[in-house]
Amino acid sequence: DLIARIAAGRADDLLTNVVLAAEFPILIVPAMHPAMWSNKATQENIAKLVERGFDVMQPDVGALTSGDHGKGRFPETTAIIERFTTHTLAPQDLVGKKVLVTAGGTREALDPVRYIGNKSSGKQGIAIAEAAIARGADVTLVAANCEIDSSSKISRFNVGNTDEMQTELSRHFLECDILFMAAAVSDARPVQKSAEKIKKNSFKEIQLTQNPDLLANLALKKSPQQVVVAFAAETADDSHLLAREKMVRKGADLIYLNDVANGAIFGEDQTFGSIIDGESSLEISSPISKIALAHQLINQALLHSNKLG
Repeated sequence: DLIARIAAGRADDLLTNVVLAAEFPILIVPAMHPAMWSNKATQENIAKLVERGFDVMQPDVGALTSGDHGKGRFPETTAIIERFTTHTLAPQDLVGKKVLVTAGGTREALDPVRYIGNKSSGKQGIAIAEAAIARGADVTLVAANCEIDSSSKISRFNVGNTDEMQTELSRHFLECDILFMAAAVSDARPVQKSAEKIKKNSFKEIQLTQNPDLLANLALKKSPQQVVVAFAAETADDSHLLAREKMVRKGADLIYLNDVANGAIFGEDQTFGSIIDGESSLEISSPISKIALAHQLINQALLHSNKLG
């Protein structure tokens, strides 16, 4: 009821009076039955509030007191506090900037059933897109096989394979100020997709070819004022050296290194690693939330942008 009344501009009690007169950021944290949340009227009211500048946090998914299960649970207090500090009160230092983000992992079909893919959930890329929106940027998100919702303020393009991602990146790269290449792009694809399910005894006949290097190809078109942030997932002991070599080889300005020897960060809400540039590295040895890392990556990208003049 409160969401509907705020959306309608009502001021018939103390709370709605305060909201209507407010000249400061407001975070709304809804909690309700899943059927109420998914109702078209509720979603239209949420869209109105977001359009007017309210920060609306998504409900959690889980068991409800009614015995039902779905999207509508009240989020944990720690999550609300983090949302308020990282989104609602975010600095507006990206106003006028265009940010391009990739998220998720591309999949290359072998046949109608199987594909070559990876474990990327898209959580880090989505977190970067959300953080950039909170800081005032015009954000374009290219999401590959990513089931995570994103803000309606984000221009989102969903893709499946590497060719589709390349098409969207080619459309949007030249106009962006910062590119965060967080998606895990498949290194290889079959020479030809089978029209029928491949039988086990035919696996050895599958022929693979290398996918185009999307980031390296984009870097060839990079203007001096653009900032490109790459991502690396490594398992070797010399991972820092490998990441720095990748950064140089692909023409990126910064690279974020994840040690994935144990697969610890895939699909998780927290991460740790290293932000590396041409001169130094910022070590994140203790796990932090992916939204907190997103803001750190944006900070480093802005610092690099300022160096460019």
